[in-house]
Amino acid sequence: MLTGHAPRVSCSTRDLAPGDRLAAWQRALSRTFVDVEVTVRHDRRWTGELAAERLGALQVATEEFGPGTMLRCASSVAADPRTHILVRRQLEGTALLFQDGRTAELRPGDLAFHDARRPFRIVLPARQRARILMVPRALLRLEERQLHALTATVVDEADGGAAGLLLPLLDGLVDEVSRPGLPRREQVARTVADILATVALERIGGQPESALWERITASVRTRLGETGLAPQDIADQHAISLRYLHRLFQRQGTTVGAWVRIRRLEAAHEELARPGAAHRSIAAVAARWGFTSPSHFSRAFRDTYGMSPAQWRSTAGRVVTD
Repeated sequence: MLTGHAPRVSCSTRDLAPGDRLAAWQRALSRTFVDVEVTVRHDRRWTGELAAERLGALQVATEEFGPGTMLRCASSVAADPRTHILVRRQLEGTALLFQDGRTAELRPGDLAFHDARRPFRIVLPARQRARILMVPRALLRLEERQLHALTATVVDEADGGAAGLLLPLLDGLVDEVSRPGLPRREQVARTVADILATVALERIGGQPESALWERITASVRTRLGETGLAPQDIADQHAISLRYLHRLFQRQGTTVGAWVRIRRLEAAHEELARPGAAHRSIAAVAARWGFTSPSHFSRAFRDTYGMSPAQWRSTAGRVVTD
């Protein structure tokens, strides 16, 4: 029986007649996640338990049943427009997840992603319990090719790397965000999505953090002249969350804005010293490197280099001449 109202629902088939349980269970799974076809071993003692809660854009559910099978076939995909990414964290028992030609064998502690946009099958050899997170694909900020490479691959915290550090944190955050009355629940839910994005990127062979930092900063250097360059633009370009982008820069002891500003000042500082740029006005040089206000540029330049742009140009010219 399905009870409760959004954002919290629960379902138990224990009190239903054995002949009614399967249909009720399939309806509950399809309403909570995506349309699926369910089969179970014919056993009058078979039951299913489901508890789900929606936390802003994120849904967290705990599912307990088996043995059985859940199938999302091509016709279910066509009939059901939901395109979320489902993340299965196995708590007890085992599960086999099939998608995109791959098979993930999940044991307690393992995690795997599956995509509601394409067919998948989950086989449960015996009764088991799992936590399922339903995440809008946009929150993971992964390209479609990356999502396709990610599905039905096992993430195991024992493998080390980011997963070893982040999966226990993920469990704690999910437990915390599910507590009634927790303030800033949506912020915590977004943090959960950020962690999943980081784990996913590492699982598909995404660049380690040091390489990602180099890739981002090299790219930003080519965009310094864009006056509209903003942290969200940078995050979108590199398929990471804005929160994760800020963390990358914080770990380098800076912020996105400060790093971009000093790189722009360095580029302008270098250009003002070149004899070939002597015909350009200081305002033109400032605009070339993304400063929309000449006065702001002059103040920032003086604060950084201890002299005005005009003084630096004159000093640099004398050094070159000498």
